[in-house]
Amino acid sequence: MKLPRAAQILLTIVCVAIAAGFGTSSQFYSESLSSAFFAIALMSVVIIQLRVCGLWPDALLLIGLMTLLAIVDFRFLHYTPHFMAWFSFFGLNALLLLSLRAVWSEGERRKLFLMAFVPALLFVTSEWFASNMLDLTEKLHPKTLDLYLYFFDGSLRVQLPFLMGQAFASWPWFKIAAELFYVGLPIPIALVYSGQLNRVRERAIPAMAAFLLTGPLGILFYNIFPAIGPIHLLRADFPWHPLDLDILRRVVLEPVALRGPRNAIPSLHMGWVLLCWWYSGGLSWWERSITILFVLFTFCATMGLGEHYFIDLIVAYPFALFMQALCVWPPAWKNRARLSALLFGLLTVLVWFGALRFAPNFFWTSPVIPWTACAATVGLTLWVRGRFLSSTDPLPAGTAKTP
Repeated sequence: MKLPRAAQILLTIVCVAIAAGFGTSSQFYSESLSSAFFAIALMSVVIIQLRVCGLWPDALLLIGLMTLLAIVDFRFLHYTPHFMAWFSFFGLNALLLLSLRAVWSEGERRKLFLMAFVPALLFVTSEWFASNMLDLTEKLHPKTLDLYLYFFDGSLRVQLPFLMGQAFASWPWFKIAAELFYVGLPIPIALVYSGQLNRVRERAIPAMAAFLLTGPLGILFYNIFPAIGPIHLLRADFPWHPLDLDILRRVVLEPVALRGPRNAIPSLHMGWVLLCWWYSGGLSWWERSITILFVLFTFCATMGLGEHYFIDLIVAYPFALFMQALCVWPPAWKNRARLSALLFGLLTVLVWFGALRFAPNFFWTSPVIPWTACAATVGLTLWVRGRFLSSTDPLPAGTAKTP
């Protein structure tokens, strides 16, 4: 249905006014537009916008609007220039152009642009609110359970986060590359979502639902098992001075007071890139290649930067399966394989939480036990996911893309 011309004009004025308000707000500039994480989140909108709308003439429009906003902010409002702000300007204007495309289009084209604009806006908004939600988690849980996670990692007899951290310290180029992939998480999310939106729209819906819900639901799990990461626990001793295993084995396990966001287990970074890889099925080789690179470098970065323990990455597997099963579209609640995947993912995460908290010494009986538990978690997750996909994927791999 075509919108009345008056409504289109009114909506255009509203969209431009909102974009201009955020783009010229001094508080929003200093707190958000200058932030690297938020800027990359906004840049992901550019990927969606250009892939859905086309390179021409939107790329030139983006450059022009970015230049105009930079002139206003830097020349007339005298804001301190920040490198990341330029990326934010691109993304903010991409959101504006997507909204205007939706307003002035009709039929299937409008539906396509709305499916690009609304999820992009929601993802950027969730990134904006994420720090507030994590701050609340810290207030609710002044003490963390990091010793329990560190204790488990020690039971493997190999302290992997410290080894990866030492590799980063020895090879700075490796660390820089991993950090770029770590910060660039919104890029594969946008790449996979826009790819499926162009190819098979029915596969784009559950993908973006999972991407959007992973953050809020992950924070709920952070409240069940609050932890913060080895670099915050050992501080200057990370990564060169881990506790000797004989000493670690005798550590008295108890909650410890640490400052920082409670965002260790499950690793949402790992969960997100796993979902990106899983949802990239059917896309081109270059899209899948980029996605798997994010998986590999995120695996290294989460540990090497000291933000996660190895067990955090293992628990991310069943958590990601839980999210994928939860977000099936169209809903298939009576599908036994879907319910099995949903329950397996959720219960496996909770069982790990219980074992880490209440039976940590069991893993020190032999290194075979924790390694087997980790391998079984990953292996069973992939097996359950395979059965789940074979019974719920509504479209064959060769389905033609949505017009």
